Amino acid sequence: MEPSRKSRKSERGSALRRVILLAVLAAFSLLYFCTRPAPRVQPGETGIIPALNEDEVASLRATPTGRQLKAAIEKLRPLHNELGPIQPGDWLESHPERGQTFKEYLAIKPVTVRGKRNTLYIQPLGEFSNAQRKIVTLTADFMGRYFSLPVKIKEDMPLSVIPAEARRFHPTWTDSKGDRIKQILSTYVLDKVLYPRLPDDAAAYIAFTSSDLWPGRGWNFVFGQASLVNRVGVWSIYRFGNPAVSEDTFKLALLRTMKVSTHETGHMFSILHCIAYECNMCGSNNMAEADRQPLWLCPECMAKVCWATETDPVTRYRKLAEFCKEHGFKAEQEFYEKSFKALKGDR
Repeated sequence: MEPSRKSRKSERGSALRRVILLAVLAAFSLLYFCTRPAPRVQPGETGIIPALNEDEVASLRATPTGRQLKAAIEKLRPLHNELGPIQPGDWLESHPERGQTFKEYLAIKPVTVRGKRNTLYIQPLGEFSNAQRKIVTLTADFMGRYFSLPVKIKEDMPLSVIPAEARRFHPTWTDSKGDRIKQILSTYVLDKVLYPRLPDDAAAYIAFTSSDLWPGRGWNFVFGQASLVNRVGVWSIYRFGNPAVSEDTFKLALLRTMKVSTHETGHMFSILHCIAYECNMCGSNNMAEADRQPLWLCPECMAKVCWATETDPVTRYRKLAEFCKEHGFKAEQEFYEKSFKALKGDR
């Protein structure tokens, strides 16, 4: 029996409510490492473009790019591990999420780099040691390959742009010297520092800082925070270890920085947390869980990035493999090489 007009209207309403929920999660379920489950919602952050219907999504998937990415997903799927059982303390234990397929991603009219907004801007904020500076520079290089976008590193911005009311000493925590940890307010950086200076051609404008971050009352700290709507984000390398101690500590700090920066920027292109595979877009509740996640994307999330940035997957994997080979990330290099060989049929 054909559904009534009333029931079809109800179904469309339910679908739209689900899309609104997904958009809110995309804006706010970012990779936080903190002691509360979700940040406060900023005014204006929940607005979305109406969803596509099934026919419109099918038309997109039938385009040459859509067909290429659907085929790539199936070729790459055997290389990836499904997400295992949820462990105590894991993100999904306290943050139940429904995930997002490539098809569902297309349906929400995701943020893309089509048009004039096609450049990633990196904003160093505050002071950096030589090793920390190298971390930022190499992460910017990796992000350019990851999203297949040009990257521009802007001139340093001093911490003096952060007023006293947007700074604090953590109430109880101290650093290795016994001094109380100094923190800056991440929401101030987003709203008052970055957004007013957003370049006209910015796909995203991202501040890197060596200072610790906290997002407001009731929070201890965050590693990063981003706005989907405003295309701005801020990441801290404060808690990633001292990269100057040894080659191993440098590589670990670099790997952690690359993971957080690409994960968070993925959210800025409307990509939700992955719940199906071991994937860089999986949520993490703590550093141990984040360290378990890979640097690479699962097939579905890879397709989302390639769709948003109009990128050929083979070219993307080759560039990522070259970076990892140059900087000694052997496991990541081997995985990226296997991926582009699978896509070319060279396995």
